[in-house]
Amino acid sequence: MLVKPSLSSLFAPRLNRTNAQAQQPRFISTSRACSLPSSDSSSSSSSSSSSSSSLNRRQFVSQTATLSLSISLAATTGLYEQPAKSEEALSAWERVYIPVDPGVVLLDIAFVPDDLNHGFLLGTRQTLLETKDGGKTWAPRSIPSAEEEDFNYRFNSISFKGKEGWIVGKPAILLHTSDAGESWERIPLSSQLPGDMVYIKATGEKSAEMVTDEGAIYITSNRGYNWRAAVQETVSATLNRTVSSGISGASYYTGTFNTVNRSPDGSYVAVSSRGNFYLTWQPGQAFWQPHNRAVARRIQNMGWRADGGLWLLVRGGGLFLSKGTGITEEFEEVPVQSRGFGILDVGYRSQLKYAFRICFSSHPKCILSSQLLDEAWAAGGSGVLLKTTNGGKTWIREKAADNIAANLYSVKFINEKKGFVLGNDGVLLQYLG
Repeated sequence: MLVKPSLSSLFAPRLNRTNAQAQQPRFISTSRACSLPSSDSSSSSSSSSSSSSSLNRRQFVSQTATLSLSISLAATTGLYEQPAKSEEALSAWERVYIPVDPGVVLLDIAFVPDDLNHGFLLGTRQTLLETKDGGKTWAPRSIPSAEEEDFNYRFNSISFKGKEGWIVGKPAILLHTSDAGESWERIPLSSQLPGDMVYIKATGEKSAEMVTDEGAIYITSNRGYNWRAAVQETVSATLNRTVSSGISGASYYTGTFNTVNRSPDGSYVAVSSRGNFYLTWQPGQAFWQPHNRAVARRIQNMGWRADGGLWLLVRGGGLFLSKGTGITEEFEEVPVQSRGFGILDVGYRSQLKYAFRICFSSHPKCILSSQLLDEAWAAGGSGVLLKTTNGGKTWIREKAADNIAANLYSVKFINEKKGFVLGNDGVLLQYLG
């Protein structure tokens, strides 16, 4: 998940054009149908000539009627069964129009795991929308406890585990539900909380993990009434204490996170506010670990691939993939057609394509094998939307999104069939598959 635009800044397979000639009905040649069959004048008599003439007239009428029927069928076929044009290829995404004011930036989306028709959408200007039909329509949702004060909250992150859900925002606000969002309660927070809450992850019953933009990580196991610090100090304190760490730009660091992303196993990768280095944290570590960027341009965003490796976006539209899996400082660039606009986020839609068992007569055991459908989407400025089906080695632009005059900040896949792209000005795209 990702804390997006606080900061900076369709494919059903093409319908193959069918051979037009193969689709057209066969016609009887008009010259052949209208010509009378020739007779043997050397052996014909007047009686046979009369019989032949009568037969030819019957053939003429019959074939003329056949021709008329063929033309009629051809007209009907051409009207209702014209092959689809390749220019009319369907997009993999469909825009969903939502009731928000112009200028609202959508920041996060989540669905109740037990009911994937029920979900919530967050954004700036205290935007909170609810859907009960899987994301086709959205309605504004109000939370009285968040409206008591004269604040225009920015809701940054939402997460569900079972029927328990969490929302965090800025200024500091923490909301919790235990009934799948039917009601929300506000949980008080300490005024000494370091930084603004930018990310929350529901991890179990009454449990959650929360991150601030200064690198503080807190864990609760009693519905948010008590929080335990998972790191001993903020990122600023860590970097300023280790001036000789060799991290370029880390000396006297007083900035915040630009973005932060969590892997399924609980590891984090975050980008500094200036984009000149990145940091990682794994469960059990006492401090964030800083890393020099391996590219010349400043980092825009980072996240985790489906295989456990890292992806990295730089300002100006570059996309890099780490060599191997896990945390590393070695990256290689992959070509993308971003039209000169920056890419802001990447979302993976990997799923188990198929599994099979291979057995050999010479071995007592069988080998279970499987293959992943490694599909991912990248989104960025001015409606940039790219697709890969080979883990990121090559990318194809989704041209149907070119006419969207908005920056696309976040790609979120709920599962392999349900995904969304979030942007500014209330732009919301839903994945069609």
